[in-house]
Amino acid sequence: MVNSTELSNSTTTKGALTVEILGIAVSAVMLPFFVIFVYFMAIILNVFFTTPQVRETSRYILFIHMLLNDVIYLAISFFLFLFAIYHIILPIPACLVITCFSTCTFRITPYNLAVMSLERYMAICHPLRYAELCTAQRSCHAIVYMWMVGMIPQLANVVAYCCFTDSRTFYFKVICDWRSLELSFQVVIRTFLDTLSFSVVGMIIAYTYVKVMLVARRMDSEKFASKAGKTLLLHAFQLLLSMLSLTTIITETYLTSYFRYLPITNFILVMCLPRFASPLIYGLRDEVFGKPMRKPSSCQSVHRLT
Repeated sequence: MVNSTELSNSTTTKGALTVEILGIAVSAVMLPFFVIFVYFMAIILNVFFTTPQVRETSRYILFIHMLLNDVIYLAISFFLFLFAIYHIILPIPACLVITCFSTCTFRITPYNLAVMSLERYMAICHPLRYAELCTAQRSCHAIVYMWMVGMIPQLANVVAYCCFTDSRTFYFKVICDWRSLELSFQVVIRTFLDTLSFSVVGMIIAYTYVKVMLVARRMDSEKFASKAGKTLLLHAFQLLLSMLSLTTIITETYLTSYFRYLPITNFILVMCLPRFASPLIYGLRDEVFGKPMRKPSSCQSVHRLT
């Protein structure tokens, strides 16, 4: 008869094998998407940095910033996900820094969508002031402000964690997860800030869309305004996908017992895929990036397009 120790060892071995297979499966699913993402990113960045006119255009500066922000978020999230699967532990100070950047890049995504929507609004509704207000310098300033607004709450969380926890805990090592490093009052503050941020961004996108559509009815160049309206709808759709990530905590708390692999599903479908799709959603629709993405050998023709 097999004794309890042998059964325990067998169960542990099977569990380790399951985790290892799971990690390999997730990596196999993510790798093709990541390769395609990096491939199109390389084409877009090549066009951006080799074309002076594109580098000076506010819309493209914000677009490139969104893609670079998504790269940082995806890289950090993927490594944290693998660390969790393989139970790789990190010192708490290192984990605080990593989760600080991860949460900051998560919050910057909707901020960037809001600024991109305002840029389209200015282009359609206030074309005479567009060149004055939507300059490359102002776009860079907006990016700095986004990072400040995204980073300040995270730095405050780090300071609060340092003040309200025993200093000896900083010598511990943990599986890096921002939820395990939050105090109870920080959860309330984070939920409030996330809800406020997404609500404000949603109102900005809705307002700019309505204004653009009203102008589209009066403009001779209705096709141009209609295209801007579709772009704003894409912003709204991407914001909706980002907002779904706020529901992952609730679903993983109450539904994981019914669906064992729900955290993995949320990670792939809600956290990663919307960001993998960004180069395709915005790049292929744009005449500057679209042609090189469809036919990379035609990158030199971008200069004629701009």
